Amino acid sequence: MVLLALATPSAAITGILGNTGAVAKVILVILLVFSVFSWAIIFSKWSAFRARKRQTRRFLRALYKSSRLSEVHAASESFRPSSAVEVFEAGYDELERQLRPGASPNLASVERAMKAETGDQVGLLEAHMSWLATIASASPFIGLFGTVWGIMDAFMDLGTAGTATLRAVAPGVSEALITTAAGLFAAIPALIAYNQFVHQIRELSTATDECALEFTSRAAEALEPAAASNTDRSGMGVR
Repeated sequence: MVLLALATPSAAITGILGNTGAVAKVILVILLVFSVFSWAIIFSKWSAFRARKRQTRRFLRALYKSSRLSEVHAASESFRPSSAVEVFEAGYDELERQLRPGASPNLASVERAMKAETGDQVGLLEAHMSWLATIASASPFIGLFGTVWGIMDAFMDLGTAGTATLRAVAPGVSEALITTAAGLFAAIPALIAYNQFVHQIRELSTATDECALEFTSRAAEALEPAAASNTDRSGMGVR
């Protein structure tokens, strides 16, 4: 709609919209709703991804610099929102349970806890992405349907009038084509945003995997003394 307004005088646009049929008007309303909804998702996710990327970078730097997981845990709240922080906290909570007196150290449990949280975080990052994909793929076809319907009406009117001149058919065709333009206007931003967000989700997922690998390595070192102690106690009991 904005692109059309830039290319055509506003009076002409108003005239075209006023002369469109009921079907075309319904389609234009649907596409307007799609466009507004997609832009709301775009701005929301752009802001969220920007904050998460910044906080994730800060958190990973702190994780690599610190030699103690407890120090990172104490400061983790200042790095939210970040998917890496949530995965770290899931692993840290499980590690604390493994290190309690009487517990059997199990690194696999820590890895499972982080893997489960990673899946939850990816699902959170992908929220509403299906809507962007749907709008990007469906809007051009919805607009095209309106155009086909409008051209059918234009030729039916042409047949009724009995004149086959360009002057007679052009107004109807121009009214029909506006739905295709509206469909493209709704689809293109959604498509571009979808591809950009997919790339950012991959980047954040990679950073989360790096955090999980670093935590697993340190957790293995922390669990070794506890595992050795349990082995010694078990050996003494057998004797």
